[in-house]
This record gives sequence, C-alpha cells and structure tokens, in this order.
Amino acid sequence: MAHHKSAIKRIRQTETRTERNRARRSRIRTFVKKVEVAIAAGDQSTANEALRVAQSELSRGVVKGVLKANTASRKISRLNSRVKALSA
Repeated sequence: MAHHKSAIKRIRQTETRTERNRARRSRIRTFVKKVEVAIAAGDQSTANEALRVAQSELSRGVVKGVLKANTASRKISRLNSRVKALSA
C-alpha cells in the first residue's frame, strides 16, 4: 500500500482512468461488432452507416490513447474493404 500522498492520489487517478478506458474499449468493440453483423447479413446500407460510426469511434479511441494509430487505421481499412466487397 502506498504511503505518500502523491502515490495515493496516483492510485485513485489510475483506477478512474482504467475504468474510463475499459468502457471506451468496450464501446469501440460494440460498434465494430455492429459493422460485422451487418456484413454477415449482407446489408450494404446498414454496413456503410455502421462503418461510419465505428470509424469515428476508433478515431476517438486513438485520440484518447486507448488504441494506437496504426491499429485503428488497420481495423478501419479491413472493415472498409469488407463493406466494399458486399457491393461486388
């Protein structure tokens, strides 16, 4: 257990940040899953709309430091190519 005031405060901050990041990561996964469900159903318009929202959420995850930029970029790119394949 921490003995210094600053260490105790740091523990509190870490718990709060961890909770926020966990919620944000979960939210990202949910939106990505919605895109994947729409792709599996073969619904192009729903998939496009879900992709737009998921893209925004992934980008926000990068800004907030939950995801690395290349990871989000890769996920967006792969989802985008799968959605485009629906029209072909």
